Amino acid sequence: MADHTYALDVAWTGNRGSGTSGYRDYDREHTVSAPGKPVLRGSADPAFRGVPDAWNPEELLVAALSQCHMLWYLSLAANAGIVVSTYTDRPTGRLEMNPDGSGQFSEVLLAPRVTVADPSMVAAAERLHADAHDRCFIARSVNFVVRHRGVVIAEGDVR
Repeated sequence: MADHTYALDVAWTGNRGSGTSGYRDYDREHTVSAPGKPVLRGSADPAFRGVPDAWNPEELLVAALSQCHMLWYLSLAANAGIVVSTYTDRPTGRLEMNPDGSGQFSEVLLAPRVTVADPSMVAAAERLHADAHDRCFIARSVNFVVRHRGVVIAEGDVR
Protein backbone atom coordinates (compact mmCIF):
# COMPACT_ATOMS: atom_id res chain seq x y z
CA MET A 1 0.00 0.00 0.00
CA ALA A 2 1.03 3.58 -0.60
CA ASP A 3 2.05 5.85 2.24
CA HIS A 4 0.18 9.10 2.71
CA THR A 5 1.50 12.54 3.57
CA TYR A 6 -0.57 15.26 5.21
CA ALA A 7 0.63 18.82 4.72
CA LEU A 8 -1.01 21.95 6.05
CA ASP A 9 -0.15 25.42 7.26
CA VAL A 10 -0.20 26.66 10.85
CA ALA A 11 0.32 30.40 11.27
CA TRP A 12 0.50 32.29 14.55
CA THR A 13 -1.73 35.39 14.43
CA GLY A 14 -1.32 36.53 18.04
CA ASN A 15 1.49 39.09 17.77
CA ARG A 16 0.21 42.24 19.49
CA GLY A 17 3.13 44.26 18.17
CA SER A 18 5.94 43.21 20.50
CA GLY A 19 6.07 39.50 19.67
CA THR A 20 6.85 37.23 22.57
CA SER A 21 8.50 39.97 24.62
CA GLY A 22 6.78 38.54 27.71
CA TYR A 23 4.56 35.60 28.60
CA ARG A 24 1.49 37.83 28.92
CA ASP A 25 2.39 40.04 25.95
CA TYR A 26 1.12 37.87 23.10
CA ASP A 27 -2.06 36.04 22.14
CA ARG A 28 -2.19 32.32 21.46
CA GLU A 29 -4.42 32.62 18.37
CA HIS A 30 -3.38 30.92 15.16
CA THR A 31 -4.88 29.50 12.00
CA VAL A 32 -4.74 26.03 10.50
CA SER A 33 -5.27 25.90 6.77
CA ALA A 34 -4.85 23.76 3.69
CA PRO A 35 -5.71 24.42 0.06
CA GLY A 36 -9.41 24.02 -0.67
CA LYS A 37 -10.48 23.80 2.98
CA PRO A 38 -11.94 26.36 5.37
CA VAL A 39 -9.48 27.98 7.73
CA LEU A 40 -9.66 26.60 11.26
CA ARG A 41 -9.27 29.17 14.03
CA GLY A 42 -7.10 27.88 16.84
CA SER A 43 -5.81 29.01 20.21
CA ALA A 44 -4.49 27.55 23.42
CA ASP A 45 -6.86 26.12 25.99
CA PRO A 46 -8.23 29.01 28.08
CA ALA A 47 -6.33 27.56 31.06
CA PHE A 48 -3.14 28.41 29.12
CA ARG A 49 -4.14 31.97 28.14
CA GLY A 50 -6.11 30.97 25.07
CA VAL A 51 -9.56 32.09 24.00
CA PRO A 52 -12.57 29.86 24.67
CA ASP A 53 -14.22 30.23 21.25
CA ALA A 54 -11.35 28.77 19.20
CA TRP A 55 -10.27 25.13 18.86
CA ASN A 56 -7.27 24.12 20.92
CA PRO A 57 -4.81 21.32 20.09
CA GLU A 58 -6.05 19.13 22.93
CA GLU A 59 -9.64 19.29 21.65
CA LEU A 60 -8.48 18.57 18.13
CA LEU A 61 -6.57 15.49 19.27
CA VAL A 62 -9.68 14.13 21.01
CA ALA A 63 -11.76 14.99 17.93
CA ALA A 64 -9.28 13.23 15.64
CA LEU A 65 -9.51 10.05 17.70
CA SER A 66 -13.31 10.20 17.66
CA GLN A 67 -13.47 10.90 13.92
CA CYS A 68 -11.04 8.11 13.10
CA HIS A 69 -13.00 5.58 15.17
CA MET A 70 -16.30 6.69 13.61
CA LEU A 71 -15.03 6.50 10.04
CA TRP A 72 -13.60 3.02 10.55
CA TYR A 73 -16.77 1.92 12.32
CA LEU A 74 -19.02 3.13 9.50
CA SER A 75 -16.81 1.44 6.91
CA LEU A 76 -16.80 -1.84 8.81
CA ALA A 77 -20.58 -1.65 9.29
CA ALA A 78 -21.16 -1.08 5.57
CA ASN A 79 -18.88 -4.00 4.69
CA ALA A 80 -20.73 -6.23 7.19
CA GLY A 81 -24.16 -5.31 5.84
CA ILE A 82 -25.12 -3.45 9.03
CA VAL A 83 -27.16 -0.34 8.25
CA VAL A 84 -26.22 2.46 10.64
CA SER A 85 -28.76 5.28 10.64
CA THR A 86 -27.16 7.56 13.26
CA TYR A 87 -23.79 7.85 14.96
CA THR A 88 -22.88 10.40 17.61
CA ASP A 89 -20.02 10.53 20.08
CA ARG A 90 -19.21 12.50 23.22
CA PRO A 91 -15.50 11.77 23.67
CA THR A 92 -13.50 13.00 26.63
CA GLY A 93 -9.76 13.22 27.08
CA ARG A 94 -7.76 13.40 30.30
CA LEU A 95 -4.65 15.58 30.27
CA GLU A 96 -2.41 15.12 33.31
CA MET A 97 -0.20 18.03 34.28
CA ASN A 98 3.33 17.72 35.65
CA PRO A 99 4.88 20.01 38.28
CA ASP A 100 7.12 21.62 35.62
CA GLY A 101 4.09 22.72 33.57
CA SER A 102 4.40 20.00 30.95
CA GLY A 103 1.71 17.38 30.59
CA GLN A 104 0.43 14.45 28.62
CA PHE A 105 -2.81 12.70 27.85
CA SER A 106 -3.38 9.65 30.04
CA GLU A 107 -6.49 8.47 28.22
CA VAL A 108 -9.30 9.29 25.86
CA LEU A 109 -12.71 7.71 26.27
CA LEU A 110 -14.93 7.50 23.22
CA ALA A 111 -18.64 7.21 23.94
CA PRO A 112 -20.30 6.52 20.60
CA ARG A 113 -24.05 6.06 20.38
CA VAL A 114 -25.07 4.14 17.28
CA THR A 115 -28.50 3.40 15.89
CA VAL A 116 -28.91 0.49 13.49
CA ALA A 117 -31.88 -0.18 11.24
CA ASP A 118 -32.28 -3.86 12.06
CA PRO A 119 -32.67 -5.01 15.71
CA SER A 120 -31.06 -8.36 14.83
CA MET A 121 -27.81 -6.53 14.04
CA VAL A 122 -27.32 -4.87 17.44
CA ALA A 123 -24.90 -7.49 18.79
CA ALA A 124 -22.81 -7.54 15.60
CA ALA A 125 -22.77 -3.74 15.56
CA GLU A 126 -21.53 -3.68 19.16
CA ARG A 127 -18.62 -5.96 18.24
CA LEU A 128 -17.51 -3.63 15.44
CA HIS A 129 -16.23 -1.08 17.96
CA ALA A 130 -13.28 -3.33 18.84
CA ASP A 131 -12.36 -3.73 15.17
CA ALA A 132 -12.69 0.01 14.54
CA HIS A 133 -10.40 0.67 17.51
CA ASP A 134 -7.81 -1.81 16.24
CA ARG A 135 -7.76 -0.18 12.78
CA CYS A 136 -7.89 3.52 13.67
CA PHE A 137 -4.67 5.14 12.45
CA ILE A 138 -4.74 7.82 15.12
CA ALA A 139 -5.43 5.46 18.06
CA ARG A 140 -2.62 3.21 16.85
CA SER A 141 -0.26 6.19 16.85
CA VAL A 142 -0.70 7.64 20.33
CA ASN A 143 1.10 6.50 23.48
CA PHE A 144 -1.89 6.62 25.82
CA VAL A 145 -4.98 4.48 26.28
CA VAL A 146 -7.93 5.05 23.97
CA ARG A 147 -11.02 3.29 25.28
CA HIS A 148 -14.51 3.06 23.87
CA ARG A 149 -17.77 2.60 25.67
CA GLY A 150 -20.28 2.39 22.86
CA VAL A 151 -24.03 1.99 22.95
CA VAL A 152 -25.83 0.43 20.02
CA ILE A 153 -29.60 0.55 19.74
CA ALA A 154 -32.10 -0.36 17.04
CA GLU A 155 -34.30 2.24 15.38
CA GLY A 156 -37.32 2.89 17.56
CA ASP A 157 -35.52 1.86 20.77
CA VAL A 158 -35.82 4.67 23.33
CA ARG A 159 -32.86 3.69 25.49
